[in-house]
Amino acid sequence: MRRIGLLAGVAALAAGTPVLAAPAPLLPVTEGVSQVRHVPWAARANIYEVNIRQYTPEGTFKAFEKHLPRLRKMGVDVLWIMPVNPIAKKERKGSLGSYYAVSDYRAVNPEFGDMADFRHLVDAAHRQGFKVILDWVANHTGWDHVWTREHPDWYKRNAKGELEGYHYTDLSDHHEEVWADVIGLDYGKQAVRDGMIDAMRFWLKEADIDGFRCDVAWTLPVDFWDQARAELDRVKPVFMLAEADTPEMQVRAFDMTYDWKLYHLLIDVAKGKAGAGDLAKLYTDPPRKYPKGAYRMTFTSNHDENSWNGTDRELYGEGADAMAVLAATLPGMPLVYSGQEDGVNKRLKFFDKDPIVWGKFGRAPFYAGLLKLKHDHPALESGMEPGNMQLIETGNARVFAFRRVKGKDRVTVAVNLSPKPASITLPGIGRRALKGWGWSITPAK
Repeated sequence: MRRIGLLAGVAALAAGTPVLAAPAPLLPVTEGVSQVRHVPWAARANIYEVNIRQYTPEGTFKAFEKHLPRLRKMGVDVLWIMPVNPIAKKERKGSLGSYYAVSDYRAVNPEFGDMADFRHLVDAAHRQGFKVILDWVANHTGWDHVWTREHPDWYKRNAKGELEGYHYTDLSDHHEEVWADVIGLDYGKQAVRDGMIDAMRFWLKEADIDGFRCDVAWTLPVDFWDQARAELDRVKPVFMLAEADTPEMQVRAFDMTYDWKLYHLLIDVAKGKAGAGDLAKLYTDPPRKYPKGAYRMTFTSNHDENSWNGTDRELYGEGADAMAVLAATLPGMPLVYSGQEDGVNKRLKFFDKDPIVWGKFGRAPFYAGLLKLKHDHPALESGMEPGNMQLIETGNARVFAFRRVKGKDRVTVAVNLSPKPASITLPGIGRRALKGWGWSITPAK
């Protein structure tokens, strides 16, 4: 059985770790400076993705609202709610269709409730201290979206002048596929851009949400997103998350992008296909450099990964906790997906009703501990800053260790990447027992 000494180790070391001798050189993680003005509450926040359809047997806003006190107790800050718009019926997949095949940008999916119910949920979340961002699908619509009747010229067409399913190119391996249930919008037309921004503005004004998670954001021109951010900030300061890993999107438009490189590497580490050296290289020789101050979203699951690639148990096995600790303490804002706090071992269906069967939320204390670390330590703030992270040589190739620093605050993290117990030496640390996890720290000689 895999023994993980991380959470207790992180907590004990973070409480007052002395300066370590000879840390690795400061990491060259940034290039340029982000012009995005982050909302003040985001720096030490975390994010929780809400799958309304599958969250409860009812699958409604009202039913989910009952879970808010539990999530707040766990330490959740930002609720990312998957699309709430009505779903197109033409070319629908499955019995309920994809959240991302929208038929009206200004309406609510009646399966979830009505606009009053959604406003009530947002208001209740705000009263309890949450922020709420809405999943937004700007790249494409369903086949029977109201714009297909009102503005048929706003859509891309093939050589014959016909509408056709959206041709999608996957970023990870560049394979192409056709999303048959949606059709692409033509962002070469200013009217499309203006119409989309106006629809986004509607939700800020009508529901008082705090920002957007933007689906397949990399498929649209960066200058559109730059314009959208400027216009939305005029209504209220917003938080913008892009489903993308493009540094250019974080210059003016987005606060945060996905850290897919880390996600895929964590899977490889858990499966024994990669190790501490590979993690170190991701930070000493990053494949891309992001603007100073840019946020990255770190995660071990989300709606796409759970439904199409596997559960935590499938992807990480007994290393799931270890990978979650890394996602929560490496540079970025950690995400928790619906069900992770209960150890749900189920791939949730994407196009049909398939509710989570909740137990006693047995993993909630584990995640609460991780989220509290971020709340308590400025060193774990989300922005990419030179010198904020330093690698530590442990003398054990199976252990990955690093230090996060901001001012006088220091957090030291040591993670056993193997299923076997590990011993490490950390220079400058006195002998200290880490309760409950079977680890100890030995002074350097």
